[in-house]
Amino acid sequence: MTEEQRAKDRPRREIYLRSISLKEARAAWREVCSRLHLHERLDSETISTEEALGRVTAGPVFAAASSPHYHAAAMDGIAVRAADTAGASQTSPKRLRAGAEAIYVNTGDPLPEETDAVIMIEDVAEVAAGELEIIAAASPWQHTRLIGEDVVATEIVVPARQRLRPVDIGALLAAGVLTVEVLRPPRVVIIPTGQEIVAPGEAARPGDVPDFNSPMIAALLAEYGTDVSRRRPVRDDPDAIRRAIEEACEAADLVIPLAGVSAGARDFTAEAIRAAGELVLHGVAIRPGKPVALGVVRETPVVALPGYPVSAMICCDLFVVPALCHTLGLPLPERSKVGVTLSRKVVSAAGSEEFVRVRLGEVNDRLVAVPSARGAGLVGTLARADGLVIIPALSEGFDKGAQVECELLRPEHEVRSTILITGSHDVALDLLASEIHACAADINVASTHVGSLAGLAALREGFCHMAGCHLLDTATGEYNWSYVNQLFGEESIVLVTLAHRQQGFIVPAGNPKRIHTWEDLARPGVRFINRQAGAGTRVLLDSHLARLGVGADQVQGYQREVYTHLAVASMVENGTADVGLGIVAAARARGLDFVPLAMERYDLAMRPGTWDSALGRAFAEALQGERFRSNLEALGGYDTGQTGRVQPRPRS
Repeated sequence: MTEEQRAKDRPRREIYLRSISLKEARAAWREVCSRLHLHERLDSETISTEEALGRVTAGPVFAAASSPHYHAAAMDGIAVRAADTAGASQTSPKRLRAGAEAIYVNTGDPLPEETDAVIMIEDVAEVAAGELEIIAAASPWQHTRLIGEDVVATEIVVPARQRLRPVDIGALLAAGVLTVEVLRPPRVVIIPTGQEIVAPGEAARPGDVPDFNSPMIAALLAEYGTDVSRRRPVRDDPDAIRRAIEEACEAADLVIPLAGVSAGARDFTAEAIRAAGELVLHGVAIRPGKPVALGVVRETPVVALPGYPVSAMICCDLFVVPALCHTLGLPLPERSKVGVTLSRKVVSAAGSEEFVRVRLGEVNDRLVAVPSARGAGLVGTLARADGLVIIPALSEGFDKGAQVECELLRPEHEVRSTILITGSHDVALDLLASEIHACAADINVASTHVGSLAGLAALREGFCHMAGCHLLDTATGEYNWSYVNQLFGEESIVLVTLAHRQQGFIVPAGNPKRIHTWEDLARPGVRFINRQAGAGTRVLLDSHLARLGVGADQVQGYQREVYTHLAVASMVENGTADVGLGIVAAARARGLDFVPLAMERYDLAMRPGTWDSALGRAFAEALQGERFRSNLEALGGYDTGQTGRVQPRPRS
């Protein structure tokens, strides 16, 4: 076979050559949805009103009965004929005969015949047996509810194309509507692609990817009242993907292939859509999410989402949700937006709109946004995100301290009740966050890991509530205070101890390279993984290397940096490094061995106002609780003898 023949037999790779703007893409997709008349496609069904929560009405719903359906007392008191009370006043009280001219009623009781008003019981005095006195005349129909005051029979209770809320269910039942005609839920089919996709929980080989994307997307769409089904993963074959899309489009209202839309050697989804029908567009100038492909197959809209989870969720929000809303005749949901202050500079390449995940907290009466890691595959950052900051396509980013707009992913009151902790990483912070939330459900903790020095700098600049630090002063052997004094001068700062913890070498099980001392890091063939500059762990390393006269260039891997103890352990676990410096809990979490080297004090620095605030009190309660201490010690390598202690500031 010639090379030319082999080239003809190879599957065609779809490479997008031009990305259009998000504004153009969304306009084109709206046009497609309108052209397909999606809003006319759904059949209707009649169901019990009590089971209709979240469903969308097929047409206007009319009241079967008036509410209330009788004249009712709106207060506890006496029902009277208003005319019989004329002339009553404080100076000229009027007496009425109980049972004849005045009838006792409770709230909600039907008005007795021939009565047309209610006088509150507080304004009635019993002056003799069977004789009542009033000191004010009643106006006709006062303190009553008339027939149809709420709803009159035959009037519209709920309009067409409204998602039914609990209050709608109540209004319909009050109006005598026992069944309601609603739209059939849109049928959505999700098709994962790629032979590397395996079911969650299956034994995974290197290269296998658990299918968490399709359950995640299915859960999102279930919130919109859809009937979602997930197909088995389809192998990376253009004909197989095309057939799967065509089959799904036979009965579905919307089809979502997952992955295979980029420009890799096994990315065939966009071309499969083109082969099966119409490829409307492939490639949108957004990050993450650029490879998204939109098309129509057998008059059914198809949204091919990128395989990276963050890209998939963002594109689902931008293109799948609008198609569903169009089908159901519902308005697009809008997120609340707030102004925030960026805690650090965010750089972005011009040409694409970028969606940056952020953690949020209120510090000194302003909402601070801490940017998260920006990888499209980091689904954990999306799960923890409080909001999205969108960088315009023509911008190259925002400076630290910039005032920007943020779309909220959580209610505003939640982010304003969040403790922002920035600085050194420790797995105990996640445990503490869980404990705080258990003690005070309205308070959350968001911790970001930038190293001890950067954390103290963020505290000084007002970008966090607390800074985690474990910085050793080699001259005095004291932790943290010398660095606090350098950065804050005479300003009052509170240092609260989280714990003393064991630092040491994280090595593979069995320690195959027999790494036991600081000098071993300079041995030939020993690959090291480092922490970032400014991290307390890095300070500890550098101080020992300097004491031994070992240069950074003598340690293989010194320049390779990660930001957390767990990341260090992961690099050792997967064989990228032979050793890293970290804590016992991280080694245990990954089934690795640990060589103890030093016990250090990890503190949280904060201003006195934070320590004395409601957030600070919740923090102290959780930190000083027995449950947190015992759970922390169970992780291994922690001494909680001083946990929760405020460290005295050394005298100058």
